[in-house]
Amino acid sequence: MSPLTAEEEFQQAIEAREEDDEHGCKERVLLKYFLLEWEIVKSLLDGIISSGRVTDLSTVGKIRSIIDKYQQQGELLEPYLESIVSPLMHIVRSKTIEVGVASDDILEIIKPLCIIIYSLVTVCGYKMVIKFFPHQVSDLELAVSLLEKCHHETAMSSLRQESTGEMETKCVILLWLFILVLIPFDISSVDTSIAYGEYVGGLEPSPLVLKIVGFSKDYLSNAGPMRRIAGLLLSRLLTRPDMPKAFSSFMEWTHEVLSSVTEDVADHFRLLGVLEALAAIFKVGSRKVLLDVVPIAWNDTSSLIKSTAAGRSSLLRKFLVKLTQRVGLACLPHRSSSWHYVISQGRNSLLPENVSSNIATKNDSCDHGQEGDLSAHTQTPRCPDEEDGDMDVPEIIEEIIELLLSGLRDTDTVVRWSSAKGIGRTTARLTAALSDEVLSSMLELFSPGEGDGSWHGGCLALAELARRGLLLPTSLPKVVPVIIKALHYDIRRGPHSVGSHVRDAAAYVCWAFGRAYSHADMKSILEQLAPHLLTVACYDREVNCRRAAAAAFQENVGRQGSFPHGIDIVNTADYFSLASRVNSYLTVAVCIAQYEGYLYPFVEELLLNKICHWDKGLRELAAQGLSSLAKYDLGYFADVVLKRLIPYTLSTDLCMRHGATLAAGELVLALHQSGFMLSTDQQKSVAGIIPAIEKARLYRGKGGEIMRSSVSRLIECMSVARVFLPEKIKRTLLDTVSENLKHPNAQIQVSAVEAIKHFVPAYLAHMGDGTANNITKYLELLGDPNVAARRGSALAIGVFPFEFLATRWRDVITKLCSSCMIEENPDDRDAEARVNAIRGLVSVCETLTKERSSFQNMEEDLSLHLLIKDEVMPTLFKALDDYSVDNRGDVGSWVREAAMNGLERCTYILCERQSVGFTSNKPEVEHLPKLPDSDVVATEQTYSLFNESLATNLVCGIVKQAVEKIDKIRDIAGKIMQRILYNPRIFIPSILHRKALEKIVPNDADLKWGVPSISYPRFVLLLQFGYYSKSVLSGLVISIGGLQDSLRKASVAALLDYLQVSENEMGEKRRAREHMLSADLLWVLDNYEKCDRVVIPTLKTIDILFNKKIFLNMEAHTQDFAAGILDSLAVELKGSKDFSKLYTGISILGYLASVPEPINSQAFSRLLFFLGHRYPKIRKAAADQVYLVLLQNGSLVAEDKMDKALEVISETCWEGDLEEAKHRRLELYETVGVEVGSLLKGRIRKSDKDRDKRAKADENESYSSLVDSTGF
Repeated sequence: MSPLTAEEEFQQAIEAREEDDEHGCKERVLLKYFLLEWEIVKSLLDGIISSGRVTDLSTVGKIRSIIDKYQQQGELLEPYLESIVSPLMHIVRSKTIEVGVASDDILEIIKPLCIIIYSLVTVCGYKMVIKFFPHQVSDLELAVSLLEKCHHETAMSSLRQESTGEMETKCVILLWLFILVLIPFDISSVDTSIAYGEYVGGLEPSPLVLKIVGFSKDYLSNAGPMRRIAGLLLSRLLTRPDMPKAFSSFMEWTHEVLSSVTEDVADHFRLLGVLEALAAIFKVGSRKVLLDVVPIAWNDTSSLIKSTAAGRSSLLRKFLVKLTQRVGLACLPHRSSSWHYVISQGRNSLLPENVSSNIATKNDSCDHGQEGDLSAHTQTPRCPDEEDGDMDVPEIIEEIIELLLSGLRDTDTVVRWSSAKGIGRTTARLTAALSDEVLSSMLELFSPGEGDGSWHGGCLALAELARRGLLLPTSLPKVVPVIIKALHYDIRRGPHSVGSHVRDAAAYVCWAFGRAYSHADMKSILEQLAPHLLTVACYDREVNCRRAAAAAFQENVGRQGSFPHGIDIVNTADYFSLASRVNSYLTVAVCIAQYEGYLYPFVEELLLNKICHWDKGLRELAAQGLSSLAKYDLGYFADVVLKRLIPYTLSTDLCMRHGATLAAGELVLALHQSGFMLSTDQQKSVAGIIPAIEKARLYRGKGGEIMRSSVSRLIECMSVARVFLPEKIKRTLLDTVSENLKHPNAQIQVSAVEAIKHFVPAYLAHMGDGTANNITKYLELLGDPNVAARRGSALAIGVFPFEFLATRWRDVITKLCSSCMIEENPDDRDAEARVNAIRGLVSVCETLTKERSSFQNMEEDLSLHLLIKDEVMPTLFKALDDYSVDNRGDVGSWVREAAMNGLERCTYILCERQSVGFTSNKPEVEHLPKLPDSDVVATEQTYSLFNESLATNLVCGIVKQAVEKIDKIRDIAGKIMQRILYNPRIFIPSILHRKALEKIVPNDADLKWGVPSISYPRFVLLLQFGYYSKSVLSGLVISIGGLQDSLRKASVAALLDYLQVSENEMGEKRRAREHMLSADLLWVLDNYEKCDRVVIPTLKTIDILFNKKIFLNMEAHTQDFAAGILDSLAVELKGSKDFSKLYTGISILGYLASVPEPINSQAFSRLLFFLGHRYPKIRKAAADQVYLVLLQNGSLVAEDKMDKALEVISETCWEGDLEEAKHRRLELYETVGVEVGSLLKGRIRKSDKDRDKRAKADENESYSSLVDSTGF
């Protein structure tokens, strides 16, 4: 036998695997394709089965959590149901027999098992689960006894029932009985209690049946799932042939319940249960039995549906509608009507072939006045009306149909949906003539006077008729126009609109059409519906409507055979592409519009419905969408669409004129970009839009801000398209843009800036003297008291072209630099104005340097770059220290963010120019007198645009922001640092410790610098470099001493890791790092003296580090550091009213009291001083610290006086009277031997009157303000 090739072996392996999947290993297939956690579930079930009960209740929770994950895909559990349910129910049955129902332990055994089974019921449905319940005849009495045991243990709260499994147990036993009552024997024959009772036999129900009925009646009043299951159980039990007496008795009881409705809550739940049970009975009961009780049931239902109780409860109305339709079905016999529309299963034709056409063309004997012959299609031709003509329709059917039609108008969707299904089921049993009457009544729901509920209900009902073959093709011409209107149904209600549910239901109708009709009958209909479906799919505001319309179109394309470009459109407008509204408008719709028949419907939809939509964002998107379609028919859009839009810009409706103004601008721009030249008349019409708007005073009143923004966009588009403007209109538009720049709304300012960015080069760049006048006007606005004018003018100057800036560039830069600074007058301070000034300043620098070839000589170019170096860069460095705060929070962070971006861009400007050099300036340099070599070096250094000092300041400024508390700022700083180090186009020179920086900041775009655990451990390593350590530490202390706990933990951990060097470097290196850190901390305290924003976090940082035993083993350096801290505390704590600052200072003094002499004595003396502080809580905190210091440091007080000092500290109420505290402090001074200065003694000996007055003022006023500010 020849050996197999590799390909043959591979093929055999595949076949073996397929065969194994198909026949061999069921467990492997199930594990591979279905329940992924089956091995875990199986092992837990094996443990339960082997022990015969649940020994560990956590097992139930584990299984339940796994099952609950499949709530949306319960079908994946179905292959395992037998393996799970059968053994568990076997345990329930066997343990009940073994232990006995009378035992109190039986419920504790079966409750956990029932919890697992009921979890499967909730996920897979009861119909799938009960297939695997035991159903022996002997189990009936067993299950009833078990239910009786559970039923008598109901004296618990519903929460307790759910948590202990009582509710699940009752539900499982009721479902078990639901199967057992179907035994094919008379129930009385299996009831053993008959032998010991007084059962008379005959038609009387046995005691076992009475028990089941009694328990079920009780559960019908339950608010939980037992109510529904009890109704199902009653429907199976009472519709048995041997239950006539029990059935009639139950119907009498339901009549009493339905006719005696009260306002009680429990009565309401019983009412719901009774109606649900009746609906289930009328669903499964035989028509012969039900006809006798129809009058009673219908009378009760019709009277109840008119009651106030039904008006308040949508669930009650739903059950009433469901019962009504089933009462109607009981009155109508089952029939196989020949007039129904049915599609052949074997071929794309009808059974009988094209029945709808036959009905429309049948012969005169059918009384329709048309000829036809069915003999060509059926063997036994007949007229449907002849077949159905003898049908006897009960009188109540008309009332029932009327009630169902009114249910279609209900305010709740569940009621409308139930009514629609009832209409479909009832109409299926009527004649063709009667069904036409029902259809006519349904079409009345779509009249303009009806509400959105009627339209929605009507669509649902039409879909039901179509699905059941009850809506014949001859009726489609009447229905399709209605459905088209429903597809676009959108009614404005105040600031919003209603109708999305109607559009969704209309798409469902179209989906049902595709499934219900053949290609021959649907071809013309689909041609009408397709443009409207795709219009909704592309342009509807709601994503569910877009997806529903696309699904309907896809269904029709797939089932109706070949449709032009159908597959391409379906692939374009899929579920995911329509998820984004922007993508739907600008991508999907544009792609579909290229196919014939869709462009003009799309344009009409946008013009009539979308540019005037109530949603501002949708109007803006519609304007862009309209312009994106222009490329397919430029002439049509220029001659027709633009002509229609211009009058709309003066509409009385704000939404219409706003959308039309935007659309006109976008369309003009799109035509220009497509190379289409507007005619003179068209340009004149477009140029007159804005003057007409201003003449009509449409900026005033409601909506004026919206119109200003749209007008700015129109000016921008006209400028890009170079629309011809007369001089008068130019001035008008310039004034309009200038006014918009002064508007306080930021969006209007941004749109105005974009407009002026294109308007100036298009219309004003060659005005000569007018250029200087315009730039002067905007420079003056930078100092305007109106903050909005300052904001807008700064942005506007930033977008001016080179021609505008060239004549006064020095004044422009100088003025913008001064605008970046914090204003001296607090009332004039505005963070947004400073942000805009920084952005404008950087943009001006970029504009000027890009056009440097336009300068008259190189000296001017050099002067510009030196100005950037000497003025702009320092201004931006100062902006990095903007920590302004207002009621919005840290608004200075906006300024710092803009400053970091500006520093990066200005750095590129300087480095790029420096790399080119100033070689052309050499002739001028030669005229200088000959200098010594040192002076030559100095001269060259002055021409260095980016030196080591600038580089160091740049890195320091950015890394400081990279370790502060705001995540966004840290992220921006980290990314800027990356770009500076690894810029592929411009190399940034003179960066100190560049290699170390590149290790700390790698070129990895995926690093998330805003995450504390990533940024802090990296940037804290810069503390070892003296050039950067002070800046890093001044930012790091803000995070360590801040209020955010997660940030504090991450930053402290990073700092401690930095200080904890490896074991091989424990000695000098650690002390060197601690010494350097201590010196930097003293620098921060000295540099930010009396600046609580930095000082308080710095003190908290020192407190944390002292607590971690840092700085206490630096030998001689410890004394110096402690002395520096003492000096800083003397300055910072003097006169301070900040509780956090005082408390932290006292804690630090406690640590300093532990260092060697003389620092410990000084710290202890200052600590004692706080025992007489005016704030009680500060006195108490100081006393606690003094007590701890005395316990830990015996050298501060003589041994014989230690006990007395501790006694004074512990027995004094330091939070009490201030004078008492000061007296006890003086006593403590004498005890510990601390000398009191003459000044202090003099203060203590002042008159009691003045002292009391001052103390009371301090106690009441200062302390109350402290309490208010600190939250105590």
